[in-house]
Amino acid sequence: MSVAALSGCDRRPDTGVVVASAIGAPPRVADASRVLLDTPSRLMMDSTAQGLVRFDAAGQIEPGLAERWIVIDGGMSYIFRLREGDWGDGTPVTAEQVVTMLERQIGPNSRNPLAPFLTAIDEIVVMTPQVIEVRLSRPRPDLLKLFAQPELALLRLRPSGGSGPFRVLRRGRAPLLRPAFDPNQADPDDQREAKPEEDVRLIGERAARAIARFANRDSDLVSGGSFVDWPLLATTDIAAGNVRVDPAVGLFGLAIVRRDGFLADPINRAAVAESIDRTALTAAIAPAWDPADRILPDILDSAALPQVPAWTLLTQDERRTSARQRVAAWTGGPVALRIAMPAGPGATLLYAQVAASLIAVGITPTRVGMSEAADLKLIDAVAPYDSARWYLATACVVCGEAAQAALEAAREAPSLAERGARIAAADAALNEDVAFIPLARPLRWSLVSPRLRQWQANVRAWHPLNRLRADTN
Repeated sequence: MSVAALSGCDRRPDTGVVVASAIGAPPRVADASRVLLDTPSRLMMDSTAQGLVRFDAAGQIEPGLAERWIVIDGGMSYIFRLREGDWGDGTPVTAEQVVTMLERQIGPNSRNPLAPFLTAIDEIVVMTPQVIEVRLSRPRPDLLKLFAQPELALLRLRPSGGSGPFRVLRRGRAPLLRPAFDPNQADPDDQREAKPEEDVRLIGERAARAIARFANRDSDLVSGGSFVDWPLLATTDIAAGNVRVDPAVGLFGLAIVRRDGFLADPINRAAVAESIDRTALTAAIAPAWDPADRILPDILDSAALPQVPAWTLLTQDERRTSARQRVAAWTGGPVALRIAMPAGPGATLLYAQVAASLIAVGITPTRVGMSEAADLKLIDAVAPYDSARWYLATACVVCGEAAQAALEAAREAPSLAERGARIAAADAALNEDVAFIPLARPLRWSLVSPRLRQWQANVRAWHPLNRLRADTN
C-alpha cells in the first residue's frame, strides 16, 4: 500500500484497454447451479453470458437473450421472444436450449442462491423456436429482476459458451474481453473492429492489491468493495471524486444461528439487539453509513409498515440499562457469545464496536470465522429484487416455528393482495421471534476513473462491464 500512498492524483489516460479489478478470486466462467459465484465470476458471467434480461448501468431492466416480452393473465404468464443470437461459436440460440438451461438453474438439485425465490415458476415451455413462456403458480411482479441477475446468465456447458456482450479474446487469470458482434444491429456499417478502448481486462484480486493498482493509475475500476475493505481507502490519497458509494439496499446484521442457553428466550435475544450502539458502530467504519434497526427498509410489497422493535423508542442509555438487567437476571451462568465475521480491517472495526456494546451489558464476546461454530453470524447481502419476503427469508437463518410458518404462508399466497397481508404477518412474526439483529444498510463502493463516464451508482450495486463507457454496447 506504500505505492498507493504516493499516487492517485493524476488522471489515467483515456486510451487503451479498460482495466477492471474486482475484489475476489480470479474470474471464471461457471455454472451457478453448481458453484457459488463471487464478484469477479459474477462479472465474468454477466459479460460472456446473459439471461433473458440484463441490468443496465442504472440497475434497470434491459433486453438480454430476449428482445421483448409481455406479461399476461394477471401476472401469471411471462412470454419472451428471443433475439437472434449465438453461443459464441456460431451455433444459434434456440428456445429449447434456453428452457433446458433455465430448468437446470431452478431445479431441485440446483445450488443457485436464487432458486428458493423462483418456486412460483410452475413450468417453462417452448411456444415456437424463438418464443418461450414462463408460467407461474403465483404472481411475481419482480420476476424480471431475478432473471437479470448474473446467477441466471445462461451458459451452454458443452462446448462451453454464452451469448453475452463480450467474447473472451485471451484467457487466463486476467482474461481479456472484447465486444461481441451484434447481428441485431440496425446499421451493418457499425459492425466494425472493436477499438482498444472497448476491450476490458478483468482482474480478480484482493482489495489491497486492487486499490493499489488503481492508485498507481494502472486500472480504471475497482468493483465489489464492501465494509470489510473500506478502511483501506484511508491509506491512499485517491481523489474523493473517484470513490463512489452505491445506495445499496439489502440486509446487514447479525443472524442468531443458535437458540439455546441465553439466546433461547426472545426477550434475551432482544436484549442483545438493543445493547448495540448502531450510530457509533457505523461512524467508526465509514462516514454517512446509515444504521438500521429493522429488517424491512420500506413497506415494499408488504400490506403494513415495517415492524419496529419496541426498544427503538428508548435512548441508547436506556437500551443498555434494559439489556444489562436481562443479563443480570440470567441464572444459567456467564453469558458468552461467539460472533462469526469475515476477515478484514472493516470487520475488525465492526467486531470491536459490537464487542464493546456487549461487554458493557455483561456479555463476553468471541470472534470466530464465518465457517466456524457460532451463536451470531454476520449477514451482508444486497437485495436482488424488491420484495419484503426476500428480506424476511434471508434474515430467517434459524427461526422459530411460527415465523417459519408465516414465511411459508407468504410464499404460497395465491394473489398479490393476500401475499401482502401474509408478508406483513411474517414481518410481525420475525419481529416477535427476534431471529435477526439489523445493524446498517449494506455498504458497497467502487473506485471509478473519469474515463468510465457511463458508470452509475444504483440500488443493486451492480455495474456491468459493457456499461462503463459511452462507446460500448
